Amino acid sequence: MVESHSTQSAEKKVYNLPKPTPAFYPHKGSPIYADKAFYKKIADSDKTLVEKHLCQPRTGIAVKVPAGHVFRLTTPEGPQVCDLNIWNLHNPRERFWAARSRQLHSAHVSTYDRLWSNLPYLRPMVTITADSLQERGQDEWGGRLHDLNGTRCDPYVDKLISGQDNDEHCHSNLYRAVQPYGLSEFDVHDVLNVFQVTGLNEYDQYFMEACPAQPGDYFECFSEIDILIAISACPGGDLSQWGWGEDKSNLEGSKMVDCCRPLGVEVYRLNDQSVLESWKSPPTANYKGNHGLKYAN
Repeated sequence: MVESHSTQSAEKKVYNLPKPTPAFYPHKGSPIYADKAFYKKIADSDKTLVEKHLCQPRTGIAVKVPAGHVFRLTTPEGPQVCDLNIWNLHNPRERFWAARSRQLHSAHVSTYDRLWSNLPYLRPMVTITADSLQERGQDEWGGRLHDLNGTRCDPYVDKLISGQDNDEHCHSNLYRAVQPYGLSEFDVHDVLNVFQVTGLNEYDQYFMEACPAQPGDYFECFSEIDILIAISACPGGDLSQWGWGEDKSNLEGSKMVDCCRPLGVEVYRLNDQSVLESWKSPPTANYKGNHGLKYAN
């Protein structure tokens, strides 16, 4: 039996409290939630493939996606976890905010959920329009797909745990991918773990399960603004053999290498642009309170 080392007890207690409601609850006309009929029309529309890229195992790539286009992340050869970062193409200070997206929607996202940008911008950067794995639902351990609870693997926590320097991490893959675009390691941020199954156990600890994706599965998003996306084909592969501290001098002998596969990125243009007649890129949040600070004239 694995000792938990958690500060949280597995014992459930009953305080006779009423069932809580979500902190952010959908209501008709809310700017937080997507117009499902509109985004279904986008998903169902005929499209032309304008770019197609293959992200090789254990590497990362970055791709520009114009506003009004659709991009699709795919698993062309089978199960593989994908770490996703997103920036405003023209202002990289505006970037995807995993924590707020988790609060506004849920800890695992799918069709019609949105990925929001950080403060002081706070607007949807993309809206999810299709997900071939959406019907999988929650498993018997509480695991769900497309995770916002965790973040990317990185060489710093690996060094802390294993004592080894190891470059085979999503953080490093994303950094290398965006460097040609003038971005630095400081621009890499918390990710959406696409195709990754995660949850919290009875001790409130984060866990990961093997990726269930098959060849041809996909996760599709509509770009609300001009964006730069970067993905990493996680060096943990499908996470069926993951572990900390693999031997840097013998990476090819690692069991994780055997379960690493490529990822695909496809960018599409809608053939019928009239579908977008009522759409425009969302503005940033129009807060002008200056946080209560007052200045003398």
